[in-house]
Amino acid sequence: MTDEVVIGLDVGTTAVKAVAFRLGSTRRHLATRECPPGPAQNLAHVSAAITHVLSECANACTGSRIVAISVGTAMHGLLALDDRKHPLTPLVTWADDRAVDQAWQLHLSGQATELQRVSGTPVHPMTPLTKLLWFRQETPELWSRTRWWAGLKDHVLLQLTGHLVTELSSASGTGMLDMTTRQWNPEALRLTGVRPEQLPRILPTTAVLDLSPAAARATGIPAGTPVVTGAADGPLGNLGTGAIAPGVAGLSLGTSGAVRTVATEPYADPESRLFSYALTDSIWVIGGAVSNGGSVVRWAGDVFASDVEAGPRRDTELLELAEAVPIGSDGLVMLPYLLPERSPLWNPQLRGAYLGLTHQHTRGHFVRAAVEGTALRLAEIVADLDRVHPITSVRITGGTFRSPLWQSVVAAALDRPTVFSSGAEGTALGAAALGLYALGRASRLDTAPALLDSAYAAGEPVSVSAHDAEQYRSMRRRAE
Repeated sequence: MTDEVVIGLDVGTTAVKAVAFRLGSTRRHLATRECPPGPAQNLAHVSAAITHVLSECANACTGSRIVAISVGTAMHGLLALDDRKHPLTPLVTWADDRAVDQAWQLHLSGQATELQRVSGTPVHPMTPLTKLLWFRQETPELWSRTRWWAGLKDHVLLQLTGHLVTELSSASGTGMLDMTTRQWNPEALRLTGVRPEQLPRILPTTAVLDLSPAAARATGIPAGTPVVTGAADGPLGNLGTGAIAPGVAGLSLGTSGAVRTVATEPYADPESRLFSYALTDSIWVIGGAVSNGGSVVRWAGDVFASDVEAGPRRDTELLELAEAVPIGSDGLVMLPYLLPERSPLWNPQLRGAYLGLTHQHTRGHFVRAAVEGTALRLAEIVADLDRVHPITSVRITGGTFRSPLWQSVVAAALDRPTVFSSGAEGTALGAAALGLYALGRASRLDTAPALLDSAYAAGEPVSVSAHDAEQYRSMRRRAE
């Protein structure tokens, strides 16, 4: 009997991954290709990386039948396309802050509240909505030449299928969606000046397209192979790491970070400071994201340890120094607002700072204070989620948590049972599971991941002493 394989494709802002999951087996193949990071991405590099990882999976699966490719991508990107669907701009990612003034004006005018109520997306420079305002105001010549405005998911689906479409999950992160109608919001269109026909058609996250002949020739995967539109990386991460039940939060931490929990319908309360993004039409994730995650340690290394060669080894050495520093960093506090901050305050004009600096503070203190400042911001998001549905446990994932210090500090700051899910393919697994569900090969979405990985919900509890948890509770009370 021929083996069957589902490929989960995870296109992020720093890397492209494809994981070939064999049904009924623990065997899998991971292919990954780095992409140059930055607030604007070269789409040629992204497209080449997608072709590379899919080709590698196809070669590794020779003799097996690839039943589907299911796609997950990073949220909030924007690019302009001409009438031949060729890029006129790089992909402007969530980290680009060009639209700070446009976002701030929407808050000052009071329009931001209503826009978030309708879309579920807080008004912030990360969103395509504010970036569209910037392009219209600052680049009139480009604006007049643009036929289509699209996101990363839309470009990936165009590459694989030849169709310029999007799906509900990615659309829900644009700030342009009406969560009630599941269509583009007429008020957002009016505000930005974008015509409805300039935006891709919104499909369900379970829609199935065909791999195009051109993509088949490039990857070695048969033409006509089902391509499931999939969802955005954040909601898929919850599915892939087992944070899919009410009361369970999924916390991912890489360059940036996010905390999310699931709900059966959109959540629209701008006063809550939380976003609401779709996984499917009937499953939504509610949460918050921080722009400044594990990247604070890389920044600290550039500033405080420029004498040490940059890279993972320097990060490890700095974190080891920080482990020797007591909780609270001997009074040193960092406000980790290096990039325009998102949750919990959604204020892009906040600036970072170190407070309480004395002559006794060392490199280790600066690094630990950065880790603690980030952890306390994440704890604030969990506290906001408690008001929607009490969070009884948290599943943490992401490359940053390879560090024991990050694990222990975040778990102690959250102050509730925390499990580290070490699998590095959570988004890819979520995408593949959604693909199985879309094809009718899984009767329920929440059980679909187990068909691909029987140990997907396993993890290692993070041990936290009562003393450490109390110290972080005290720090949070002092910050209020």
